[in-house]
Amino acid sequence: MKTIFAKESELKHDWYVIDAAGKTLGRVAAKAASILRGKNKPSYTPNAACGDYVIIINADKVVVSGNKGEDLLYRHHTGYVRGLTTYSFDQLLERKPTDPLERTIAGMLPHNRLGRQLFRNLKVYAGSEHPHAAQNPKTIEF
Repeated sequence: MKTIFAKESELKHDWYVIDAAGKTLGRVAAKAASILRGKNKPSYTPNAACGDYVIIINADKVVVSGNKGEDLLYRHHTGYVRGLTTYSFDQLLERKPTDPLERTIAGMLPHNRLGRQLFRNLKVYAGSEHPHAAQNPKTIEF
């Protein structure tokens, strides 16, 4: 039996909306990464961008369990001496409401050119409004 590889010209990319209000950070990120990668399609090809576009709304209302609000740390280094800044989950959510979700999803994608290409198909918004209504996105419930 021959392996079938999907071609870029034959692929159809759909749009999906995920409402993250009150949902766990990891569960939302895992579902979004799976859709971005294209693992929900029968034509999944590991080395091609066969995934769909994902819009995440209410990213500022995502939750984590236990003490992770204070214990989960995000780090950023400027490249200069003593340039390391550390933020807890709660601090980063106040500062940049979309950043924890984007960082978590980026960590679940491949760390190469394909992963960077797939990450461009992710749109994260802090509020409940998004400018992609013309694409007729389908809502995902889980």
